[in-house]
Amino acid sequence: MLNSIRPKGRVIFGYLVIPVVLFIFTVFVPLVAALFYSFFDWKVGPNKIFNGFDNYVKLINDRTFWASFEHNIFLVLFCIIGQVGIAFILVMIISSKLVKLKGIHRTFGFFPSTISAVCIGFIWTMIYDQRRGILNFILLHMGKINSMKDGPIWLNDPSKVMTLVSIPLVWQYIGYYMVILLSAVASIDTEVLESAELDGASGFDRARYIVLPLIKNTLIVCVTLCVAGNMKAFDNIYVMTAGGPGYSSMVMALYGYKTSFETGYLGYGSCISVAIFVLSLIVIGGSQALLRSAMTDKYDKIEAKLQKKRDKEMREAAKAKYGKGGLR
Repeated sequence: MLNSIRPKGRVIFGYLVIPVVLFIFTVFVPLVAALFYSFFDWKVGPNKIFNGFDNYVKLINDRTFWASFEHNIFLVLFCIIGQVGIAFILVMIISSKLVKLKGIHRTFGFFPSTISAVCIGFIWTMIYDQRRGILNFILLHMGKINSMKDGPIWLNDPSKVMTLVSIPLVWQYIGYYMVILLSAVASIDTEVLESAELDGASGFDRARYIVLPLIKNTLIVCVTLCVAGNMKAFDNIYVMTAGGPGYSSMVMALYGYKTSFETGYLGYGSCISVAIFVLSLIVIGGSQALLRSAMTDKYDKIEAKLQKKRDKEMREAAKAKYGKGGLR
């Protein structure tokens, strides 16, 4: 009976090959094409001149690109604390027995992440607006300014603009990470938390010593998603400041876009795209390693070292007993 309803191998292959081909076509083909074009001096038009590694040498000495990279790192750090950190605090509050209507909190918390990043940019541009923005309206009614036109032009301050464009990203995605972390916390056995509460553990102790270790893998996923998302940040910053004033809010993706499509240097723009990919991989890998190290206590580290030592001794003993061929 089971054999009669089991699909044939070519059917399974047919269903699997389509998403694989689409993934390769949408991800790897553009990446390989960008790598290929990055070795050319190519301005808009059919003519391309091979120039070897000249674009990469130019990139290494490009202060604007490295300033953009620093802005992306600022975004990453700000949003890890703002998005994932605040989401975890909200999850612990919502998970408590004192909070009612948890489903409503999840729904309204997740709602901003369903809005387009471009719309988010327009919304917060209006909030920061000098003459019609709610921030200056509040300052006016607090008596801090005499009129709206005397209020600060928020997005024109180079020292504050990166923080101001980061806040909308935090506001938009707190609910997204809150839903992910809520699902992880919900899988924890309630008896564990109740036992800790009976033993006198405070809410902070339960969060630090029980919840965090048990949802470590989910937290690593959240941080990875946060890092990856903010390393390619583009939409809301393009809408709010277009990288200005000057280059004080320029990020790598926006700089690549301007280089490729506004100035027309497609070869150098492809080089920037390759650099964004490589730097993103390095930052994502580094953040995962740091987080795993930070969330592994000294006892787990000692146990891991002892386990490696035991495994090594077992391999050596097996090799000595059965020879280089191992077990047969």
